[in-house]
Amino acid sequence: MLSHLLRPSRRVALRQPVQLNSRTRFFATHTQNSLVPGDRLHGYRVQQIRHVPELELTAIALEHEATGAQHLHIDREDSNNVFAVGFHTPVTDSTGVPHILEHTTLCGSERYPVRDPFFKMLNRSLATFMNAFTASDYTIYPFATTNPVDYANLRNVYMDAVFHPRLEKLDFRQEGWRLEHEVPTDTSTPITFKGVVYNEMKGQTSDANYLYYIRAHENMFPGTTYEHSSGGEPACIPDLTHEDLLNFHKTHYNPSNARFFTYGNFPLESHLAALQERLAHFARTEVPTANKKVIPWTEPRIKYSTCALDPLSPPEKQTRVSLSFLANPSEDTFETFSMRLLSYLLLDGHASPMYKALIDTNLGSEFSANTGYDSSTNTTCLAIGLQGVKDSDIDLVQERILSVLEEVKRDGFDKRRIEAAIHQMELGQKHKTADFGLTLMHSITSGWFNNANPIDLLEINKNIDRLKRELETGNFFESRIDKYLLNNQHKLVFIMNPDPEYSTKLSRAEEERLANRVNALTDADRKNIAEEGKVLAANQEKVEDLSCLPTLKLDDISPKMKRTELDYTGMCNTPVQWRTTATNGITYFRAISSLPSLPDDLKMYLPLFCDSLLSLGTRTQSMAEIDDEIRLYTGGLRASTTVSTSHSDIDHVEEGIALVGNCLDRNIDRMYDILAKLIHDTNFDDTEKLKTLIIGNASGLVDSVVGSGHIFARTFAGSSLTPAMFNSELLSGLTQVNFMNQLASTEDLSNVVEKLKTIASIVLKQSTLRVAITCGEDAVSSNEHALERFISGLPHEVHSPEPHPAVFVPRYNKTFFPLPFSVNFSGKALRGVPYTHPDGAKLQVLSSLMTTHYLHREIREKNGAYGGGARYAGLNGLFSFYSYRDPRTLETLKTFEDAVGWVTKRDFTNQEMTEAKLSIFQGIDAPVSVSEEGMLQFVNGVSDDMRQRRREQLLAVTQADVREAAEKYLMKETESSIALLGESNDKVINDGSWNIKQFGQAAQVTNAE
Repeated sequence: MLSHLLRPSRRVALRQPVQLNSRTRFFATHTQNSLVPGDRLHGYRVQQIRHVPELELTAIALEHEATGAQHLHIDREDSNNVFAVGFHTPVTDSTGVPHILEHTTLCGSERYPVRDPFFKMLNRSLATFMNAFTASDYTIYPFATTNPVDYANLRNVYMDAVFHPRLEKLDFRQEGWRLEHEVPTDTSTPITFKGVVYNEMKGQTSDANYLYYIRAHENMFPGTTYEHSSGGEPACIPDLTHEDLLNFHKTHYNPSNARFFTYGNFPLESHLAALQERLAHFARTEVPTANKKVIPWTEPRIKYSTCALDPLSPPEKQTRVSLSFLANPSEDTFETFSMRLLSYLLLDGHASPMYKALIDTNLGSEFSANTGYDSSTNTTCLAIGLQGVKDSDIDLVQERILSVLEEVKRDGFDKRRIEAAIHQMELGQKHKTADFGLTLMHSITSGWFNNANPIDLLEINKNIDRLKRELETGNFFESRIDKYLLNNQHKLVFIMNPDPEYSTKLSRAEEERLANRVNALTDADRKNIAEEGKVLAANQEKVEDLSCLPTLKLDDISPKMKRTELDYTGMCNTPVQWRTTATNGITYFRAISSLPSLPDDLKMYLPLFCDSLLSLGTRTQSMAEIDDEIRLYTGGLRASTTVSTSHSDIDHVEEGIALVGNCLDRNIDRMYDILAKLIHDTNFDDTEKLKTLIIGNASGLVDSVVGSGHIFARTFAGSSLTPAMFNSELLSGLTQVNFMNQLASTEDLSNVVEKLKTIASIVLKQSTLRVAITCGEDAVSSNEHALERFISGLPHEVHSPEPHPAVFVPRYNKTFFPLPFSVNFSGKALRGVPYTHPDGAKLQVLSSLMTTHYLHREIREKNGAYGGGARYAGLNGLFSFYSYRDPRTLETLKTFEDAVGWVTKRDFTNQEMTEAKLSIFQGIDAPVSVSEEGMLQFVNGVSDDMRQRRREQLLAVTQADVREAAEKYLMKETESSIALLGESNDKVINDGSWNIKQFGQAAQVTNAE
């Protein structure tokens, strides 16, 4: 299972309860009988029923009478139905027991006694989502699917997993932690720590942002469950025993401690009848408690911590500092709503006072990871902080924060900013997204587990109405600033400094803990470790009978795809694609301006150019003023680079700049006017704002590497194989990360300004543009008039640089990036075929089979990496292998190599072939948001006819096809490229066949030497 440690979202969401007569009757669209509070149904008692018109849903809260289990059903006309079961799981230590339990519950159960049924169900289902999450005080298991049979199958597996798991010691050792020889079958190799969660948390704590967030969180709530890590600290995880795990499950995983969530258009009766069948033999039990209420302090506190020095950033500007303030109880939904809005007004966007005072002044590179309003705890908190700060500015940051709070208390907020926030919420309600049910689930879960009424959390308009009434009386936000921020003794100043020896100290401490345990082993213990290692290895190799697991059939995949009706017109010599459909009163705009051939040194500036359009302002308006307009009249505007491979030739690539936006239909003219203003009038000469943008971008890119290292590795590996991946690497890969950090240390930006102006003279011209509009029928005319005005205002001429024609020649490299991580990320890539080539379908099925039946077992189960597998990208034509948060390096590369030999000798059953295809069609047939309809055609030129042919090819792939594809495309071992990211490795560094890429400060030292 792909578990995640949840960190809270801090986006604005205004919610408040609707006041209804308790006997008001509602008829839920897909509920067979009209219900009122007090009605009984399949062992449940109805507690509340409310219609929430702004979200087009009816919410029904119920309680299971025998056990007290709570159930929230959201009845809505949406085919992407969601199920989730969650448990209140606060902790009293940092051994990670709920996190490891989340992993092991999905490793087999009474009805499904096979190893890892969760992963196996990924290939026997058409689920649009399957996962499990561990938060600071709850654990939840959700899935989503559009197929009713699939829904019942997955619900049965999930229910049996959480209430009747096997929780075998072997699974605990594999998923949690164990002592084992490096090579389990060779007792001469050293004994070491292993385990999926153990390595996952080593990876998590390598992320300085994650580390800062959890350390601030722990120090903010001393004496409560929140002072511990629910995910587990690597130093503490080995203190957890198998008995501890069993006891935690026994006390926490029972219906009396559970919350059930169902969403969509499947009938409530069928949900309740199925759940009652599983819950009927349970009785009500005592719910475990933990202290979640912190005692308010009588005076502010200051705490310090350390993290690794980042080699990609200036060493003198790596300090993090924040002020955190204890706020309201999370069960008070209106106060939570109000504080979230206060956080938005203080912090969000160029016009916010904190952005102006802290970011625009370059006191830091960007806000700290804990910045914002956090309602994930029983008592909420609001934090304001910076990263990328000089030590000498620590006091200044604190003074500046408090000064801004004083100013806002005195002067209040501009009414337009408040109106803009309300406008964003209005738009947010109207977006028809494919994952709406899952979004709702995440928005209520934390509050629900902390005594908030979940239906109160859904009702938005009542909160807005109350807000407007209270704003009229005055002193609304000012009083809250005074109460929670300026006159609050429960204030934490949290400072984290980089330590050049941090990683060394961490490794030494782990070595000492390991040595202490190994030295304490008796001969019997050592013999037991050797035997258990062999037993686990044998268990991982065991071929199981999976017939107990439910599955869909190939016939459940429709042979015909759902087509999207599109229309095409021309406007000012610009092709326009129209998708006319129900959009709830929103217009979605997308444009792509194709680029001429640019030299690489200019191309590197394209991402910065795109960000500049929405960051620098114009000569007549500041970005703060424009940002207010964007929030008041649109749902957001974005500019970005785009790279797409031809569907018929992987050596042909289109590079472009994409403009994306959406707005309420009443604001169509305003949206196009703002876009035109940004294109024509952006002030690239504002070097102060440009410097702020570069520093923030550099910091953000660095932060992204540790969380997505496998993607960076895979992209770099592919960059020497196809022109599209070469350009993707330049624009968004490690090369761009390093480039942006070099720019961040540049004082004179005159050359950068000239590069941006050169790009501006080349791009976004009429002759290079194509546009896609998605809107309702009644908004077509308005869009036509506004769009014609927008396009006609663009220049005709294209000032192109000298062409740089170059024939792309694949190169095959091995590259290593030493970085201060406790785990590794690897990527290996090989060339495949274009989208329209019939072998593409064979390679796609091949990648699924290799991941499921070989790579998952070898990389995750045996070697303890958090993830790994094979992937075939049909649009860019690359076959790749990857590993994520991997304790190994060269051994994993050997696994990639061995996988090819394995697959050419393996005979797959018809069921295994079907499962591979089901896993692929999960993504192909997943519902898409209305804004994404027709985008494959618009961006990549892939028509519905091409997609239908690909569909038929996928369904027709045979065992012989898979073997033929492996032999034809994967046996060319010398025609692959490899990239590794991670801790320094002498074997790699001393091997002359590897290119060693030192980035940032390490590169400067190397160059100096």
